[in-house]
Amino acid sequence: MTLLFAFELDQIVMIAMTFVLAGMVKGVTGMGLPTVAMGILGSLISPVAAAAMLLLPSLVSNLFQFGGGGNTRALLKRLWPMLFTVVIATLLASAWITGGDTSRTQFALGLALMIYALWTLAGKRIAVSPQREKPVSLVVGFATGLLTGGTGVFVMPAVPWIQSLGFGRDELVQALGISFTFSTLALALGLWWHGALPVQSMSLSAFAIIPALIGQWAGTRIRRRISPVVFKRCFLFCLMGLSVEMMLRATSSAL
Repeated sequence: MTLLFAFELDQIVMIAMTFVLAGMVKGVTGMGLPTVAMGILGSLISPVAAAAMLLLPSLVSNLFQFGGGGNTRALLKRLWPMLFTVVIATLLASAWITGGDTSRTQFALGLALMIYALWTLAGKRIAVSPQREKPVSLVVGFATGLLTGGTGVFVMPAVPWIQSLGFGRDELVQALGISFTFSTLALALGLWWHGALPVQSMSLSAFAIIPALIGQWAGTRIRRRISPVVFKRCFLFCLMGLSVEMMLRATSSAL
């Protein structure tokens, strides 16, 4: 845990609370841990450091979803075109988040969060015929990989695409877990490839697992008492405000 001492106590507390909140959002809505973590941490530390920090908590929580159903083989068979191009594009685009100029990456992250929030609030659906599903999956995966490698956030456009495929509730949760797991592993490989994932970074990422799981447990309990729809709308409006602040800060620092 030596790398933890590179941060002040208030920063460590803020990081822990960020992952509690991110885990809580995931517990209530079934997604959102990396989105929230990157959104908040991106305003505190560099995007590449934030991306490295969220790897283990994101991977641990997503593996539960990955193996949480009995449809793994069928889902992998259907999703492989998207997963394949996610990995390729993430590796190619990971140079952006590790490139040193964080203003562009920060602006891209804010823009990605804004698009995600607006799309989800609008309740939009992607409608594609079964004959075109595989080629569109390749495009969706590549676009998701570019955003993953450039911003560390892997929800767009993969999440609305998976939601449009007509899965049942349990299949949908597992499909999202599969997609998030592949994106997390590809991002980790991309960061390592560009020398932005030193062994010491794993101490920070391991530290973040505990508050993330605490938040996820709390979010699951909250979900039983409040409407997930109301919670999700409030979360998305807050995300929009955060994305605007990030884009304005990135623009001012680039001038």
